[in-house]
Amino acid sequence: MTRRRLLLVFVSTVALSALAIGAVRARDVPQVATGFMASTLCSETFVSGLDPASVLAETQAAMPGAGLLTWAMNVQVDRAAKDVTVTLLGLGRSRAVFRDGLGCHMDHGEGQSWPTIRPVAPAPALLPDIAPPRLVTPATPALAAALDRAFAEPDVPPFRRTHAVVVLKDGKVIAERYAPGFALDTPLLGFSATKSMTATLIGILVRQGKLALHAPAPVAAWRSESDPRHAITVDHLLRHTAGLALGSSLQASLLSALEPVNRMKFIEPDRAAFAESMPLETTPGGVSNYHDGNTVILSHLIRDAAGGSAADVIRFAQRELFEPLGMHNVTIEFDAAGTPEGSSQMLASARDWARLGQLYLDDGVVGGRRILPAGWVDYVSTPTPGAFVGLGAGFWTNRGDSFGANYRISHGWPRDAFFAKGTIGQYVVVIPSERLVIARFGRTVNWPPEADGVAQLVSDVMSATRGE
Repeated sequence: MTRRRLLLVFVSTVALSALAIGAVRARDVPQVATGFMASTLCSETFVSGLDPASVLAETQAAMPGAGLLTWAMNVQVDRAAKDVTVTLLGLGRSRAVFRDGLGCHMDHGEGQSWPTIRPVAPAPALLPDIAPPRLVTPATPALAAALDRAFAEPDVPPFRRTHAVVVLKDGKVIAERYAPGFALDTPLLGFSATKSMTATLIGILVRQGKLALHAPAPVAAWRSESDPRHAITVDHLLRHTAGLALGSSLQASLLSALEPVNRMKFIEPDRAAFAESMPLETTPGGVSNYHDGNTVILSHLIRDAAGGSAADVIRFAQRELFEPLGMHNVTIEFDAAGTPEGSSQMLASARDWARLGQLYLDDGVVGGRRILPAGWVDYVSTPTPGAFVGLGAGFWTNRGDSFGANYRISHGWPRDAFFAKGTIGQYVVVIPSERLVIARFGRTVNWPPEADGVAQLVSDVMSATRGE
């Protein structure tokens, strides 16, 4: 097929979408699609150390409809310059660049001078060692069988593509496994599991008295009391009930490229400014609508409270969260304005993700030091009214009577579980009644929900560890 024919096929695809959603938003599709792929490939090549061809193939397979665009993409990975450039038939071009200590960021041609992040010797961790510096093999045949099933592939698609599983019981790793190419210290991209890290940093600021949950969020663009957005609180942003007209972030598919929230993520250099400029679609506190813009605004609040720069955010996160938990393989990524991309761009080893879960299992206390406010764990796991998928505040939850919670419980999850969740198969599951944390990372389609095998993994691990 000639280049001209390829171009006509692509334009026809966009035009059909435009009929339903609007030409202005459809116009963004090439830039959003190339931006997502450049960002993911850059992070997982230069931070995680993975093979870019494998990342591209697995990501495409996990996103229904993506093949309509990715077949026409040209991907250039420059290992010397540490950047990734993705083009799409001359209609879209995105470049993501790696910076030491800062991971990857989308290059919009700003020519910004990025801060130099020099590694420093970490302070002693307050969290007791969760495991020795070697692979922890399953302690029992039942646990081994649980991990065997988690990594086993079905005979036909959708495939699980499990990359890592870590199981903690009473604060100790009792089983872990990694796919070929992944190791104990491989930083894993959390996608939206990153939102739970952002919620944790917000909790620290609440404990310090720098933010208040139910007061108007301190966003300069909403300062006027005559602005209806002045009513938006930190609680609304955590619960995705702020009401801003940014679309939805619930789907990982071709059509999701049409949502304004993805223009924010992959086209706008200052993501928070874009999100904060959007009008209200619904009254604050009235309707649940999960999208990354809510968390990007929270990330802006964190940046301002920490001191105003990317370097300030890193110092704050390390001092208040990562060092106490012993999280030493963590990278937070930023936009061109120096705001952390706290909705989806944190990478950490599977053990470090599990350490975050352990903080919540221990009620926000580490080594006798309270990291999170008293009552914060109950707060984040309390269901948000109207959130049919079962959202709390920065976490997903099985409490309440949502469709999502009831569906998960019918598939073997316990009622008291709450969890960080990232698209296409990232989980940090906290189960207080079982004293368990289960971290699972991979590259799996979002639908059907049982495709990733996480419900079975949770059920298998609970059965294997009861009575210990």
